[in-house]
Amino acid sequence: MADLTSNFVGIKSTNPFWLASAPPTDKEYNVRRAFEAGWGGVVWKTLGEEGPPVVNVNGPRYGAIWGADRRLLGLNNIELITDRPLEVNLREMKAVKRDYPDRALIASIMVPCVEEAWKAILPLVEETGADGIELNCGCPHGMSERGMGAAVGQNPDLIEQITRWCKQYTRMPVIVKLTPNITDVRKPAQAAKRGGADAVSLINTINSITSVDLDDFAPEPTIDGKGTHGGYCGPAVKPIALNMVAEIARDPMTADLPISGIGGVTTWRDAAEFLTLGAGNVQVCTAAMTYGFGIIKEMTAGLSLWMDKKGFTSVDQITGRAVPNVTDWQYLNLNYVTKAVIDQDKCISCGRCYAACEDTSHQAILMKEGRVFEVDDSECVACNLCVNVCPVEECITMKRVAPGSLDERTGNVVPAEKGDWTQHPNNPMASAAE
Repeated sequence: MADLTSNFVGIKSTNPFWLASAPPTDKEYNVRRAFEAGWGGVVWKTLGEEGPPVVNVNGPRYGAIWGADRRLLGLNNIELITDRPLEVNLREMKAVKRDYPDRALIASIMVPCVEEAWKAILPLVEETGADGIELNCGCPHGMSERGMGAAVGQNPDLIEQITRWCKQYTRMPVIVKLTPNITDVRKPAQAAKRGGADAVSLINTINSITSVDLDDFAPEPTIDGKGTHGGYCGPAVKPIALNMVAEIARDPMTADLPISGIGGVTTWRDAAEFLTLGAGNVQVCTAAMTYGFGIIKEMTAGLSLWMDKKGFTSVDQITGRAVPNVTDWQYLNLNYVTKAVIDQDKCISCGRCYAACEDTSHQAILMKEGRVFEVDDSECVACNLCVNVCPVEECITMKRVAPGSLDERTGNVVPAEKGDWTQHPNNPMASAAE
């Protein structure tokens, strides 16, 4: 059996699945239920400084994007950091950590960019027995307008400074949570490393408006006729998150910086993808909010079974395995040739592949008598749009054609010459190479 035990920057947990800092981790009751369900750790909902309480809206807090089957694809969240008193959160954190010593408990923190504010809150968090802290440098709404959250995450100098303060005033591992609302995520990651961060976590939510009420003409969720931008999360953000994790993992300046992967993790497969692209563990939010804490059982069972089939015995053996295969476009093998193949036994003659290819691609699919669809290899450029629009799994597949071989169906010859693409006149990089 695969060992799912996780040791992330010295923080041990029973598995690599943590609940992200969000509404599900706002109080002791929730966190205890999560640990009883089997979660390996939680990042407690973001704590603020002592003083006037944070006030959240009392109306709708979430906008949503659904798929055609009403499956939740994304949430837009306008909720702020915890609105519960700091002393209450600290007391509950201490009680939870006492009763679940084998689970990871991380305190998410967001206070003003003043050294004294960080110096004051860190000892209080330490007293709870928390295993580490996560600096919330990513929240894109509400707090960012107050000079915190994403306002910090978009400024590498501030990230570096705050990280230095935290490393100076606490013994706990410091994880810096990065915002995706930035042009190049490598810059804040490099700044976090310069400041001494033990790890980074990403992505935080994406600045968004998910929809507009066309009767009231206001963004949703709507509060008394008005709406605002919020933080977008859920399955829809996963591709963005995977890319940003991979960018940090393959950047020579941050390649050795541990990563906690966040963004649309809904299944064990999602988690495995994050791990292979460089994450040491994953954090989950929307999936738990959609399906409840019990989803952890499917996640851990699925990951363990896949690891067993692949011969992996520990999570560390997965981390980063796909990173060497992430490259820039100019290094892709342009002599690699594939063609679309339609399995006539599986085809339901819906014609979606034909419509997509005929109208928007390369006119490589022919419709013959009786609504039989076939691929014209001489026109197929292997874009695989037909594969993606086909409603029947594995009805259309892409098959590799070996260089120099003859396609017996069409008589087309695939050239065997490899040559040096960097010098080819059709290569857009050729002039740059010269």
